[in-house]
Amino acid sequence: MAAEALARRLPPQLVGGWEMGLLALLALIYLVGAAVNPTFFGSPEAFHALLRDTSRVAIIAVGMTFVIIDKDLDLSVGSIYGLVAVVFARLFAPSFADFDIVTSVVVCVLLGMAIGLVNGVLVTILKVPAFIATLTTLLIGRGFVLALTHGQAIYYPGKAKEAPLFFHLGETNVFGFNNQIAIFAVVAVIGAYVLANTRWGYETFATGGNEQAAVYAGIPTNWVRIRAYLLSSLCATVAGLLSAAQDKGVTPLYGVSGELTVIAAVIIGGASILGGRGRVAGSCLGATLVVLLDKVLREGLPITRTIKIGEEEVTVNAVYSLPVGAVPVFLGLLLVIAVLIEPYLIRRQVAARLWAWLRGRPPPPAFEIGGVALEGVVTKGAMATDIALSATGFGKFLARRDALAVILTVVLWLTGLLLRPDYWWNLSNTFAILLNYTELALITVGLTYVIAAGDIDLSVGAVLALAGSAAAYFLKVLGADPVTAVAMGLLAGMLAGLVNAVVAVGLKLPAFIATLGMFYIARGLAAWFVAGQQLTGWPEGYNLLGRKVNDILLHFHIVLPDGILKTLAEVVSVQTVWMILVALIAGIVLAYTPFGQKVYATGGNIRAAAYAGINTNRARFISLMLAAFCATMAGIINVAYFRSFNPVAGQFRELDAIASVIIGGGSIFGGYGTMLGSLAGAAVITLVRSLLQLNVQGFSMPQHWINVFIGVILIAAVLIDIWVRQANLFGRLRTRLARSARTPEIADA
Repeated sequence: MAAEALARRLPPQLVGGWEMGLLALLALIYLVGAAVNPTFFGSPEAFHALLRDTSRVAIIAVGMTFVIIDKDLDLSVGSIYGLVAVVFARLFAPSFADFDIVTSVVVCVLLGMAIGLVNGVLVTILKVPAFIATLTTLLIGRGFVLALTHGQAIYYPGKAKEAPLFFHLGETNVFGFNNQIAIFAVVAVIGAYVLANTRWGYETFATGGNEQAAVYAGIPTNWVRIRAYLLSSLCATVAGLLSAAQDKGVTPLYGVSGELTVIAAVIIGGASILGGRGRVAGSCLGATLVVLLDKVLREGLPITRTIKIGEEEVTVNAVYSLPVGAVPVFLGLLLVIAVLIEPYLIRRQVAARLWAWLRGRPPPPAFEIGGVALEGVVTKGAMATDIALSATGFGKFLARRDALAVILTVVLWLTGLLLRPDYWWNLSNTFAILLNYTELALITVGLTYVIAAGDIDLSVGAVLALAGSAAAYFLKVLGADPVTAVAMGLLAGMLAGLVNAVVAVGLKLPAFIATLGMFYIARGLAAWFVAGQQLTGWPEGYNLLGRKVNDILLHFHIVLPDGILKTLAEVVSVQTVWMILVALIAGIVLAYTPFGQKVYATGGNIRAAAYAGINTNRARFISLMLAAFCATMAGIINVAYFRSFNPVAGQFRELDAIASVIIGGGSIFGGYGTMLGSLAGAAVITLVRSLLQLNVQGFSMPQHWINVFIGVILIAAVLIDIWVRQANLFGRLRTRLARSARTPEIADA
């Protein structure tokens, strides 16, 4: 009976000492903000605006708390927030569908719940890693937002007067505060009660703390995790509707970087990225802290400037604000620091031990800091190997994991030839497609090592932009020579890779968290260096890195005779030659050297590899550095090829590169990957993009919809890896059908 009573006892999860510390820190930061900018932070209106803007972030944080306690992650909440608001605008606005308010809200709620259900099913039933499933949902959702808005804002202030009850939710009530604050309070109280005092909360903590033990205890862990994603999506939906009610319109930027803000808020609030720990009260205070810091950074510092008008000097008031890109840098740093708080401060009980030392008392025992193993689908290498060894002839090729990518490449190229032979068969156009392929292929070379080692790098596209931005800054702003610009670009990109490797390997954070933080840091720094503007115009000596081989020969006064060699030199670029050289070396190292086998062993089973004497940390460290090096080279060449730099360079490249490796036979769980397969996978992605952009009888697919298709392809590739390559779904189905066919024969006999 005592054991049963203990099992029924729910953990006290309403509030604790961590929340008290957050309150004190909030008060301190607000006082600093008031001292620095009293015009803004010293007014009651500013405090009210802080609570109003915190409300939406905190509502999403309530749902995210359940997900993170479950030891999962939801990167899609920002896109859900933006997509729900945009869909509401499209449905309600008189210039679009012109639906009534009830229909518009109901459809949006159903849409949000459907996305949450899809996330939950992908992660639990279909076994897709949470960061891959929700990252893809994020990018698909962002593609829908841009496609549905066409990059333009949608407003409906006139029709909003027809539904005062709904739109009053975003306005100030008779008590003098915004209704969103009241809604947030209700959501927070319900969330805190459910988590701390109901069976749902008990099951959530049990699932996140030890999922296997929870299964043995009879807890339906899959349903618990799906439920958390539904709650997270519902909270993001509510926040999106509140924004639509407040602004009486939407913009394409709704929800951008929202997932990072929410995750940082929950982690700062005391939740553990390893699951099993978290409080709704802490998450709400964490949201307040993040929003407050964001406002302090964005509002800037009041200053006075003296300007000269003719012969007279005039003193004017101004505001010093941080450069473009500074806020994403801060958010990325905040995420990484927040995740480090749990293992290095909370688990070690640093605050409690310091307090005990100050009072001269014995320190409390530290929690176990070994961490919890990240569980996932195990790569079934033996089955794939057996199939390949038993096959003969052409079947041996078909049994290879990279055969699908090679076949798809041929099929897609022939499809393009069939649709537009006038364009596709032209040699210069073919090599134009090859130029688009080169950048992706170069990034994919490094990412093949990372994924084979069992890690992931979500920052490669941002590192590409950072390296290009650094090179462009030195060329244009500082007037540096091409060699110096290349060196500075390499330095910037490799420093980003070094941070990734140190945080993921040295500080033992999950690689997807470390590189997600770097994704925002590098992207913000890239915009910071160039002040958010496009730069162009530098020496032709630098541009040679992106020119055709014949252009370089002519630059050095070398003229080739007419013939096939000159024809190829006129269409093949130096970046293509460089990519082939890098891929050849990397492929040989991965397939035929001891280091390559160590990478495979580390990704296949890191614990067994360590027992075998392999330095798994070194294999992972070098792989992450190689990925950064390849992305850096792609960024430097990107600036030379386009003869300009745009801060959005490399956008969505991380999604393309991950899809390329998985399509090419790599496993998202590590232990597999070939250079041939990855390059073929990059060719598949490039050809898909080219086919979708192909003008066939006057029709071509808009760019935003293409990104949606690539996201779907990534999910399909991961599912094929899990269920076809690893679980051998078709083989098991054939075996079952064969057994069913034999059963009637045995019965007849």
